[in-house]
Amino acid sequence: MKIALVLAKPPGYSETFFNSKIKGLQENGHEITLFTGPSNTVFTYSAHKMNPKVYNFFLIQIIMMCVVAFQLIPHIKVVLRYFKREQNEGTDLKRIIEKIYLNSQLLKYKGDWIHFGFATLALDRELVAEAIGAKMAVSFRGFDINVYPLKHPNCYRLLWQQVDKVQSISKYLLQKAYGLGLSENTPYQIITPAVDLVNLPEKQKKENSTPLNILTIARFNWIKGIDYLIEVASFLKHSGLDFEWQVIGSGEDAEKEKYLYHIYEKELKQHVHLLGKRTHSETLKELTIADVYVQPSLNEGFCNAVLEAQALGIPCVTFNVGGLAENIQDKKTGWLVEPFDCNAMARRIIEISNLTASQKLDIADAAIVRVQNQFNLEQQKKKFHKFYTD
Repeated sequence: MKIALVLAKPPGYSETFFNSKIKGLQENGHEITLFTGPSNTVFTYSAHKMNPKVYNFFLIQIIMMCVVAFQLIPHIKVVLRYFKREQNEGTDLKRIIEKIYLNSQLLKYKGDWIHFGFATLALDRELVAEAIGAKMAVSFRGFDINVYPLKHPNCYRLLWQQVDKVQSISKYLLQKAYGLGLSENTPYQIITPAVDLVNLPEKQKKENSTPLNILTIARFNWIKGIDYLIEVASFLKHSGLDFEWQVIGSGEDAEKEKYLYHIYEKELKQHVHLLGKRTHSETLKELTIADVYVQPSLNEGFCNAVLEAQALGIPCVTFNVGGLAENIQDKKTGWLVEPFDCNAMARRIIEISNLTASQKLDIADAAIVRVQNQFNLEQQKKKFHKFYTD
């Protein structure tokens, strides 16, 4: 199979989901071409095509559009087919020309599948696969289903009509897509994130657990629930628990300033530490010394960090939101707390700190075995091969 994978930018070294998908498909004999927006980074695991840039300077933009038009001459039948389909959808001439320019690399592609890595990436490209005679697939990752449609109602109307198959990282997101208009007759496959067990470091053994080392991995965004994290930390402080809470992640300066102020206001400077951005290997190293992993997100499509924490046998506590109930088996491999009940989450952390070594080991062993059996890269690779060949 010849498969085009469309992403906003090339996946980084630490983005195991897409990197392992590409490698696994190649191992199964598929030919992969990555399509992204303009980027200074060239992806080396497969062929990499970049969409043309949009220039602010009008004359340069006109010249580039002429260059792209010349390059599309050998593919004029595809372009005309695409032009007519856009016309039939009521797209005006100016917008059709813009779309041809922006989608020029895909319009030149000759393959079996175009797979959009996020549903939002298929917007304004819904008719490209049909024009080039390929099948279209789309993945549901989280933001594209949970948040974007709230701002843009009915944004996927045309996509649902054109898509041939969907891949979701959780059953939860698939059900949400049905609520957004996706036909329940659309073929689908649930393919979750997976853990690279071969390169996973070992959890470090510690002689004592004071202060309790809590870890959260979250970018500075409202949906990650860092405001709730600070409330939980405040409850822990007033309960007398000796703890340190490390937060790995970054974002806008304004968001960081807000969290730093809340930490100061709650007198938590000695307890909550914003570590900033870390590489994947550095993040895994922090995970190996954590006593508890906490994810206070308002919603998660699935959450890789929670999966990796379980793979290391670290007790996990999250709000019971989104796809996390598919990630954690409550009271068996971790704990799910009533959404946004900060006091309940804090009490659960205290209870975990009081567990015996044997009780902690039972949870750790159950989590490790489940990840090894159900969320390993080899299974993920087989599922993606099946996705395109069934």
